[in-house]
Amino acid sequence: MTKVIFYEKPGCINNTRQKKMLVDAGHQLDVRNLLAEQWDEDGLMCYFTGLPVAQWFNSSAPQIKSGEIMAEEMKADDAIRLMLDNPLLIRRPLMRVGSKCRAGFDQSEVADWIGLKPEMQELDLETCPRINDDSHLCKELI
Repeated sequence: MTKVIFYEKPGCINNTRQKKMLVDAGHQLDVRNLLAEQWDEDGLMCYFTGLPVAQWFNSSAPQIKSGEIMAEEMKADDAIRLMLDNPLLIRRPLMRVGSKCRAGFDQSEVADWIGLKPEMQELDLETCPRINDDSHLCKELI
């Protein structure tokens, strides 16, 4: 069993599914609100080590989807500052196990890192299933 600090956006369907996968694989979760955390540059940056800047962003965030923010053209320092000002831009979940940090939920990478049940690794758990839904709740929280 691995203890995972799991930063989520409360109410996110995919974060709920991701947590279930982790628990079903035997992991213990310390669930925290990504939006309420008091992030600083260094604390947030560790989650993005090795990832291109464009992959730091929540692809479902309205500013990303609309093209207002061009993640592919963003420099690291500018990206971090934007995310500190607007945590909804942060790709989620953020997960920490010991001193190792990850952003997003690439199932094969998570399975290699801490383990998942193989039969659960076929779901898309990063694309918001409500992004084209008329759900009032989802549009307010994205």
